[in-house]
Parts: sequence; C-alpha cells; structure tokens
Amino acid sequence: MNSRERILQAVKASQPEGAALPDLDALAAPRPVDLEGYRKVTESMGSRLLEIRQESEIPALVREYLPGIEQVVAVNPHWYGGDIPAGWQTGDGRQLQQADLAIVKAQLGVAENGALWITEQELQVRVLPFIAQHLAVVLAVEDLVPTMHHAYERIGDQHTGFGVFIAGPSKTADIEQSLVLGAHGAKSLTIFLKV
Repeated sequence: MNSRERILQAVKASQPEGAALPDLDALAAPRPVDLEGYRKVTESMGSRLLEIRQESEIPALVREYLPGIEQVVAVNPHWYGGDIPAGWQTGDGRQLQQADLAIVKAQLGVAENGALWITEQELQVRVLPFIAQHLAVVLAVEDLVPTMHHAYERIGDQHTGFGVFIAGPSKTADIEQSLVLGAHGAKSLTIFLKV
C-alpha cells in the first residue's frame, strides 16, 4: 500500500457519524407579511417605496419623484403616459442606452430582504433594469412573500430563460471606500406598491 492509499484509508476511517438533515418545512410555513418591515428594509437599502391604489397614479408620481427624466421605457405604456421610444423591445440592448427610466412589473417581492423577482417575461429585454439610469418596479401587495424560502416555493420550477432578484439601487463601496451608486445598474429604485 502506497502513502496515498494509506492517507485515503485513514480519512475514510475517520469520518464522523451521519446526521439527519434539519427539517426546513418550518421555514416555508405560512406566516403574515410584515408590510412595515418591508418598507424599512427597502428604504434602508436606498429604495423609495410609494403606495398606490391604482396603476393610473404612476405617471403623476413619476413626474413628482423623478423630475427631469427624458427617455422612459415602460413595459406597460399606461404607467408613463408620455412618449415611449418605438421598437425598444427589438435589438441587442444597445437601443436602450439612452433610457433614463425603466418601469417594469415584478412577479413577487420578499419582505425579509426587499428583493424583487423579475423574469424576462416582465422585462421583455433582459438588459433593461441594468442599462436604465433609474428603475421603477410595480408590485402588488398580494405578491409580497415573507422570506426567500417562500419566494423559492412560489417560483418553483419556472421555465424561464432569465430571472433576477433585484434589491435596491446598484451600489458598491469597493473603490477607495467611497459609496458609488449606479456602478452596475440603476442609480435609484422606486417601488410602486399597489395596496
């Protein structure tokens, strides 16, 4: 027996007893969503949460909270009420280089960490939330889940080509210990929460 075999045999002989895996069902057990907690988490990450009753309120709120925005790409044209560039859905993403604001819908939001789950079905162009200067997301309160465990249960085995969790505006503090917003995506995130 060579030294390699002796080492492997010693490792195999020194293995600990097997243990049962913990029961994770309790983590996904039904529980209420803490709306005030969700607000605190999203705002602590730099997002703005605006409650709305109807989606028709969105255009006025865009003008109020995001003044000076010139080019808006809204997946639903009723969310903006102004001119949206024609053909923004076609191309390789470079057609969106001048987008100041993108308005999209989220499939769900996670109360514990403020994450929003968005797939290519909602985006229509994968690069949209990352290339726009500012991002606004429409989310229904009934699509809020308490934890990531609940989110994964709800997402299940969706067969989409692309999906992303977005939590807050893009930021990094790696460069000389300075906080930089918009380093890898949108500089701001506004959530229109339909209650």
